This record gives sequence, C-alpha cells and structure tokens, in this order.
Amino acid sequence: MKMISTRGNATRFSISEAIRRGLAPDGGLFVPERLPHIDPRAVLDAPDMPTVAARVLAPWFVDDPLVEHLETICREVFTLPVPLVDDPTPDDARLELIHGPTAAFKDFGARFLGACLQRLADRPIRVVVATSGDTGAAVAAALDGRERVEVHVLHPHERVSPRQAHMLGSYGDNVHSYAVRGSFDDCQRMVKELLGCQETVERHNLTSANSINIGRLLPQMAYYAGAVRVHGLRDARRLGFVVPTGNLGNAVAAVWAKATGVPIGTIALATNANRTIGTFLDTGVVPDATVIPTIANAMDVAVPSNLERLRWTHGSDESWRDCYPHGSYDDRAIRDEVARRHEHDGVILCPHTATAHALRRELRAAGHDEPLAVVATAHPAKFAEVLEPVVGVVPMPRVVEEALARPASHTALEPSASVWLDTMLESRLEPAHRW
Repeated sequence: MKMISTRGNATRFSISEAIRRGLAPDGGLFVPERLPHIDPRAVLDAPDMPTVAARVLAPWFVDDPLVEHLETICREVFTLPVPLVDDPTPDDARLELIHGPTAAFKDFGARFLGACLQRLADRPIRVVVATSGDTGAAVAAALDGRERVEVHVLHPHERVSPRQAHMLGSYGDNVHSYAVRGSFDDCQRMVKELLGCQETVERHNLTSANSINIGRLLPQMAYYAGAVRVHGLRDARRLGFVVPTGNLGNAVAAVWAKATGVPIGTIALATNANRTIGTFLDTGVVPDATVIPTIANAMDVAVPSNLERLRWTHGSDESWRDCYPHGSYDDRAIRDEVARRHEHDGVILCPHTATAHALRRELRAAGHDEPLAVVATAHPAKFAEVLEPVVGVVPMPRVVEEALARPASHTALEPSASVWLDTMLESRLEPAHRW
C-alpha cells in the first residue's frame, strides 16, 4: 500500500514514510493510491477490540516495515473502554470515546501514532502539534517520557477551556506547550508552514501529530468498526453515526471505515457556529471565513484540513454533496441541548457532543429511523466552567483530577512559524506563564 498527496504529486510513499513525514512534500495530505477493502465479517467476527483494530488497519500496512508490529501496537493502544451505550435506546445510542488518559477521543489516535513513531525513530523526532483543545493533551500523554521524542504543542491563547489549558502544560520535560496569540487556524498554519519546508523537516526531524498525519487518523477507523461489531451482535440493521467535527479528521475516519467495507449506515456531521463544513457540503465552495469563538472550542476551525481528504475520497463527481446530513449550532442552541438532555434523564454532555445530539434529534423529527449513535468526543468535566451554570456540578474523572493536580506551564508565542521554530530549538524553554 503506497501513499500519495491529495494535491496530485505523483511521488509514492510507504505508510511508514507518510507517518514519519506527517505532511506530503507538496503541502497536501497523505491518502492511499486507492482505498483498500476489508471483509465485513472480519470485523463482525472479531473476538475483541484490539483484533478489530488490527483487521481494519492491516490492509494499510501490507509490505510496510511496521506490519510486523501492527498487532502488538493494537494490543497496546486499544485497551481503553469504548462503550456503546443506549441513549436512551439501542436505536439511539452513544459511542463514548471519553475514557482514555486525557478523557477525549484523540487518545486513540495519539497512542497509536506514538507507538508507531517510537518504532520508526532512528534519531530524535520533534512532533509539532496544533490543538483547539483536546489533541495536544492526548499527544502529550501518549508521548510523555518517550525517548528520542520531543513534543511541541500550540494552542490558541484563552480559546481553550482553563482545564484543557492546564492539561496541555502538565506533562514532562520532553513536552512543551505554547499559548499562541491567535486562533486555532493560526496554530494550524504554523504547523503546516514548518512541515511544508522539506529542508526544515529534514534538518530538524519534524513530524505532526494532528489528524493531517495519516497515522493519527487511521486508528480512529477502529472504534467505528468496534461499535458496528457490538451493534451487530443484537441488530442486523446498519448503525449510523452523528459525529461532532471541526477539523474533520474524526468524520473522515468514519467515512474511510465505511468506504473500506465496515457496514456503517448514515454518517451525519454536526458543527458549532463555524459552519464551513455545512457551507461546503451545500455549495461545494469553501468560504473565506474567520474563526468564531464558541463554547464548543475544539470545533472552532475556519478551514478544516481534512476537507482535502473528503474531496479526494469522492473524486470529481461531487457525490459528497448529498452524502452527509449536517447541522450547525450556536452557543445558545448548545446550552439548550445540554439543559434538555440533563433535565430529561440526568445525562451531562460536553458542548461538542451536544451538537451531535441536537442534529440527531432534528433527523428523528424529519423521519430518519435508522439506528444512530452519537459520538461522545470529550468528557464534560473538561468544560465545567461552561456546563456547571447549566447543569450544576459536573463529576470529574480521575484522569482529569490527576492532570489538574500537576503543575503546568506554557510559553507565550506570537503566531509566527519562524519564531516558534527558533523557540523550540532553544536548549531549555523557560515558561512565560505558570498556573
């Protein structure tokens, strides 16, 4: 299986090379020459989640040096609970991806990528990451203390929740957190500028852990397959998913899982007030938008990187325009959905998950009767400042308590890729702010 760029560069790379590089040399995102195919029975008959993951990912690693490690990596990574719970019925389910070390869905992809990079590192690697909230902490936790790996995480200053910010800066000496005076799109641009210069990449051994890195995105296919397996034990109908999405990586993982043979039904996309994805699906045009700060901050993205992969997946026929039901919800609608669900049955949703609940409710009102699982992407305790005025005290999981008990620091930074590179190359980073 060889990887190529979404932007048409004909150079072919192994999956290991694609993971190691993060971004294609022409600035595009890595995609396969063609999507592989798996037998649906390989998923439905798997005995456990690590086996599901290994079977879903195996076709991507054929003839690659990592193939001999794939089963071991999946056994290491997919040990986290991935419950598919009635919400409140089997037809209205919730896929909970919030039980990892940073209480967010990013834990799965970050752990897999970390395990791959550890095996690929022949000299120290610098992993550069832009985060709108959860990615950075997941990558930091996955790579914390790993030899020959440095992690450099950008987040937009005062545009992540206080608890998210604390978690980003609470890891060990090989993890560095930067608060950028700008938006997530500024952070994402800085990462792409560094990775887009091959001389810089090779000289400083850089790679990315955002979902632009195919090694972060691919393992996310596995939990969709795992949920389909659990659902299939009790219901022959296909299970669809309602995915809260910002940079579109989690949604593309579901799209690719379905396209390669996992029997998935409808894939619906929920966003906050940043509705670039909806505009694109409605018109085929990516609008010239600026970021709108919202309480669902992980989705505060003006230009989602993975739109390139979605377009590549469907080719030139624009069939994507009719494939994905979608909805956009502002802060008031999100708070209303959180309050509605809590009053109904006591469930507390994070702001991102609430957008997916709102969309599923609208789809049901419109007559959609297929089984649909809302994808719960982050634990509500990470957004207590937003949620507690609506629902009261939000219980805190142990992993968040432990992170908040550690000291945390970050370095203030202007939105400049060159300044960031100079800063990360300093022998010792002195944090400009400490909580």
